[in-house]
Amino acid sequence: MDHVHVAFFRNLNQGQRSQPTTADLRAAFAEAGAAVAEPYRSNGTMVFAGDDPDAVVDDVLTALAVRTPYDDLVLVRPLAFLEQVVDRHAGPDAHRRELTLFPGTVVIADDVLAHEAGRRRCAVVDRGPGWAVVHNDRDRQSNGTPALEAAGARRATSRGVPTLAGLVERFGG
Repeated sequence: MDHVHVAFFRNLNQGQRSQPTTADLRAAFAEAGAAVAEPYRSNGTMVFAGDDPDAVVDDVLTALAVRTPYDDLVLVRPLAFLEQVVDRHAGPDAHRRELTLFPGTVVIADDVLAHEAGRRRCAVVDRGPGWAVVHNDRDRQSNGTPALEAAGARRATSRGVPTLAGLVERFGG
């Protein structure tokens, strides 16, 4: 697939009550002009091809509004970016790391971010515009979204590095 991107739907569990199904998502991506759109797991992660990913996602949200009550944030990142994150963070403690995404225009001060992460038993170990990799203090915790939202990201969504590694293995080059 050329121009491969991944759409991360916030607070979407495919097929649960009042949530879009996998069929809803596939139909919405098809209506939006994405020739290829594949779900990865059932957590609202869709891999798709397209030249203008933001326009595709806008059209997907419009199509979903007709079918479902879903109305939340969708963030898109190139698969190549996710491959870089996995390369840097897939070490022995990868099970404690997660990528947290938020709108790229949000600016979070270092001291505020460190304070909120510490309060939520995690630490930011890598970051850039619209993303941060969080290392959780304990196994089976996912503190990236609440930490980043409390620090000022308002709305964020996270996926564990092991989940991203599986996605990259399945769809990567």
